[in-house]
Amino acid sequence: MTTTAESGTHTAGRLHDPSVRGFASDNYSGVHPEVLAALAAANDGHQVSYGEDDYTARLHELLEDHFGAGIESFPVFNGTGANVLSLQSLLPRWGAVICASTAHINMDENGAPERIGGIKLLHVPTPDGKLTPELIDREAWGWGDEHRAQPLAVSITQTTELGTCYTPAEVRAIADHAHARGMKLHMDGARLANAAAHLQVPLRAFTRDAGVDILSFGGTKNGLLFGEVVVALNPEAAHGLVYLRKMNMQLASKMRFMSAQFIALLEDGLWLRSASHANAMAARLRAAVDTIEGVRPTQETESNGVFAVLPEGVADKLRESFRFYDWNEAAREVRWMCSFDTSEEDIDEFVAAIRKELAAYNAGSTTT
Repeated sequence: MTTTAESGTHTAGRLHDPSVRGFASDNYSGVHPEVLAALAAANDGHQVSYGEDDYTARLHELLEDHFGAGIESFPVFNGTGANVLSLQSLLPRWGAVICASTAHINMDENGAPERIGGIKLLHVPTPDGKLTPELIDREAWGWGDEHRAQPLAVSITQTTELGTCYTPAEVRAIADHAHARGMKLHMDGARLANAAAHLQVPLRAFTRDAGVDILSFGGTKNGLLFGEVVVALNPEAAHGLVYLRKMNMQLASKMRFMSAQFIALLEDGLWLRSASHANAMAARLRAAVDTIEGVRPTQETESNGVFAVLPEGVADKLRESFRFYDWNEAAREVRWMCSFDTSEEDIDEFVAAIRKELAAYNAGSTTT
């Protein structure tokens, strides 16, 4: 009898088929090999726990290289924790945050900012996921009114949940507008690297230099096993982060493994190479579907996601072979995400499947 190991089809302990590809999320991808190597290198011997290790010290140096001296940095486990921690540090108990209706903190964190953080969210509809000073002013009112949660912070996402990207000038306009009204600015940077790749500017150009006070710097969607970093770009605006991190269950005892991953990402440009590749694959997908009758893109493709509307039933047929999510089921709008390990062949195979299913749909419509 041939064993699994002898057949060469699986590695011992592997429970999935690595040839299966999907476009549901950049969280579906594995860990970048360079990050895995960094984890292995950090694994020997003992290091002081709770962030007093050599790797966390080196990570802070690298973050200062990217964002400038005088910042504070706090590695955390995940993006929701980073966002809650960041917003809590900006606000008193009576504070509220203005955000886009599509913001992750509003739609995809199960109420954590409000339930765990104790923060009221004031959300504003946007056509493309991006706030503007004018949109912010829809909720920027009521200061001094004891009956209203006080708007004291603005949160923007870079890139947005709709795959669009704020320019440095757009971030600066929001920061100036918020600061003039006594509000602070948080940036959810789950896909910060994708924004830098699209804008072709340094990370600090649309963060610290543009007036952002605190940043949730994402790594998981860009090839890390786990981990984000809260970066206080303006430490005077953020208070109690060292205590809030523990209180929010985001303090890692073996922090060297979180920090080692970010070192691998930041030390020699892996963050930008990976994000640029993911963006390029999304651009390849967008260019292809732009030529397919029956596919209607709904947003500009400025990062690693493509949003489109498909005819009735086509998405479900495609999902028999490729996993992806509905974005707006009522409108038949779907989201296709690319990752650091998405290949040109993956894109071409998916595009061929889209063409096939649309041809079948059109043939059925003609017959009917």
